Amino acid sequence: MKGRIVLREGDLTEQEVDALVNAANSRLELAEGVARAIREKGGEEIAAECRELAPVPVGEAVVTGAGRLSARWVIHAVTMDPGGQTTAGAVRSAMQRCLALATERSCRRMAIPALGAGAAGLGLQRCAEILLEEARHHLAGETPLEEIRFVLFGEPAYRVFESVQDAQRILGRS
Repeated sequence: MKGRIVLREGDLTEQEVDALVNAANSRLELAEGVARAIREKGGEEIAAECRELAPVPVGEAVVTGAGRLSARWVIHAVTMDPGGQTTAGAVRSAMQRCLALATERSCRRMAIPALGAGAAGLGLQRCAEILLEEARHHLAGETPLEEIRFVLFGEPAYRVFESVQDAQRILGRS
């Protein structure tokens, strides 16, 4: 693995990276959680770009500018329909697409929240397993990404990701 995986507790919108990942619904509505914070701190131009791109199929991802955020891009990972729940397959597919889009744009660093956890209904443990596995797999191949940073809201979420990462290291999957 050429790049590194970093875990941080904090505010995704404050990360100085090339791309931030937004946990999005298929209508790309920036109304709740991480999406709302991205709209509030990045500006309405992000929401305007989202309206032009929507709807997006679940399991896909699209890119917009990042407005006033320090990142250059926001990659919107579509993990559910509005008001719906996600699946492990949708989260895995959206994560793969996010990594591909970051690679296409020659991103070196990207920051990702716990996609599919919370309102989307996927358990945090399963979310961590999928996202960390996909990140490791991606970094093992040809990619400009040097750092995939998981930015987690609150210590409990951080600890779950840390535990999964440690377990995967012990099992020799790092």
